[in-house]
Amino acid sequence: MKRRTLIAGAAALGLASRAQAQTPGARTRVVFWHAMNGALNDEVNRICAEFNAAQAATEVVPVYKGTYPETLTAAIAAWRAGQAPHLVQMYEVGTGSMLAAGPAVKQTWQLIQESGVAIDPNAYIGAVRGYYSLPDGRLASMPFNSSTSVMWLNVDAMERAGLDPAKPPATWPEVVAAAQAVRAKSAAPTACTSAWFPWIQLEQFAAMHDLPYATKANGFEGLDTALLVNAPPFVKQLDRLLAMAKDGTFRYGGRDNAADPLFTSGETAISFNSSGSRGDIAKTAKFRWMEAPLPYDPELTTAPINSIIGGASLWTMTAPGRTSAEYKGVAQFLAHIAQPAQDALWHQNTGYVPVTLAGFEESKRQGYYGKNPGADVPIQQLTRGTVTPNSRGFRLGRMPELRSIAYEEVERALQGQQGAQAALDNVVGRGNRVLREFERANRA
Repeated sequence: MKRRTLIAGAAALGLASRAQAQTPGARTRVVFWHAMNGALNDEVNRICAEFNAAQAATEVVPVYKGTYPETLTAAIAAWRAGQAPHLVQMYEVGTGSMLAAGPAVKQTWQLIQESGVAIDPNAYIGAVRGYYSLPDGRLASMPFNSSTSVMWLNVDAMERAGLDPAKPPATWPEVVAAAQAVRAKSAAPTACTSAWFPWIQLEQFAAMHDLPYATKANGFEGLDTALLVNAPPFVKQLDRLLAMAKDGTFRYGGRDNAADPLFTSGETAISFNSSGSRGDIAKTAKFRWMEAPLPYDPELTTAPINSIIGGASLWTMTAPGRTSAEYKGVAQFLAHIAQPAQDALWHQNTGYVPVTLAGFEESKRQGYYGKNPGADVPIQQLTRGTVTPNSRGFRLGRMPELRSIAYEEVERALQGQQGAQAALDNVVGRGNRVLREFERANRA
């Protein structure tokens, strides 16, 4: 098998689960591996228990397998041993690698076709559906837990700075001005920060402004893709943040979600972070807060389009001897979680966005957004405009490694070792070498 990248990455079998032969009259057992811990694990268990109680043909068995990378490694190792779970949750940056896994997966469109279970791809929010679809629109995996990034505001700090929280900054020049006002009035120890820097300040920036992040429709149209993130608009954006860091209005809090405490502790007035942070902010923050759409650059657009998603989707896996009844059980479970009531409940209980339009409408009908002002901001941001090849998402191999490269080069720039152009030139040069390695390993 030439598609080696994903398969070679699995080093150990872990605790593999295999569906046992069914005795006559027994339920078909479907094993579901996921990476949701804590309260999210409880929600996964609830969904599975409700599905199991609603019918008598299939029993879905949820199994927590650790972090997203650990779940990926365990699932592929189990597949190599012929003991793959029926269903596995995979983070969005692993999409390209899962597609390269070839026979290890049964794509969702195939599952729908073979099982006869009705799942309508058009029911999903366009920005969500697009990320997990093939170029022709067929679903490769099932959308599950999705988020996007938004701007979080410390309302108390904004008022201390003489700013009107009812009119949050909509553009990047307005963000800069607000940050300067916060600093001038000492309204917060730090004016502005950002978590998930590559995802928010580069990838989301590209999507909202309809800018190509890479060739070949961000990788959707072929493995021979190349990064374009050193183009002038990206350089300008990084230059802006470097200037803010230099004048003390922007503080880099570290990689991924390391900057979260800067906002929840009240140290910063403005934070760019995942919409999925809402639950933690509500639980932790001792100040008034709100969320608003990500700002845009008015020199690039006056009508930003959809942002892109984070989170994960569900992949159906294959195994020797797996029966049509097992695959049908998987499809029926996927159809169950796509029901508007289930989607709305998952959204409200977890803070992830509803992945279906009907789930969003159900939450509105229930009055959820009236009771939780701002909770609809991520959905509005995801659904604005028309999804384009530049805003549907990314299909780049070894995406986690590409993000690590971006972190390294941006950190060097923040330390004064290089300018914005040099940093992004290095991101492109190093990243393209990773993409060529992925292409060689997975070229059919």
